[in-house]
Amino acid sequence: MDTLTNDDFRAFPGVDDWRPRITGAFALFRTGSFATGSQLFAAIAELADAADHHPDVDVRYATVRVRLVTHSAGGLTAKDAALAAQISEAARELDVRAETERMNDLMFAVATPDPDAVVPFWKAATGFDEVADGVLFDTDGRGPLIWFQHVDKPLRGRSHLDVNAPRDVIEERLEAAVAAGGVVVDDSHAPRWWTLADADGHRIDLSPWRG
Repeated sequence: MDTLTNDDFRAFPGVDDWRPRITGAFALFRTGSFATGSQLFAAIAELADAADHHPDVDVRYATVRVRLVTHSAGGLTAKDAALAAQISEAARELDVRAETERMNDLMFAVATPDPDAVVPFWKAATGFDEVADGVLFDTDGRGPLIWFQHVDKPLRGRSHLDVNAPRDVIEERLEAAVAAGGVVVDDSHAPRWWTLADADGHRIDLSPWRG
């Protein structure tokens, strides 16, 4: 089955609640209670069994987070788009709204002049799988992405956290982080990303979603 680009996925009807990312398409539904979340999970399970296509579902007290990907194809396919639309319809029938725009992508960045030399170590130490060149992913969906950022010069111990979210969320967090004592140490790449540091110099990049 052919894989879809992010734009291909977005072109399908009924997928406005979903955000395609490197590891699949994600949606976050605000259920308001565990009972309603359980009802939504039951509806998702029924749809998934009927389609013989099963998403990752994380049920919390007030939210349900869903990830769709076709593992056999190594990416998103039309099966994911079709099931996404059905899940969104099931949520609407339960009067549950999506809050996908509030979701984060968390990524731990390791800066290195030779990613090929260090990726095997990180795969072995974490048990993560490689989902793209220089990107490791926890297949259980519990850990952040690990991205190996190529730099020209070795920077011993140079690593930082990347936070990716919608632009308005990033702008809110940028303002809040500075108000909380952070410092913008590099805005030369803005508006693609801003690099901030806390009082001890630990760095974090805030980056709006792209693509």
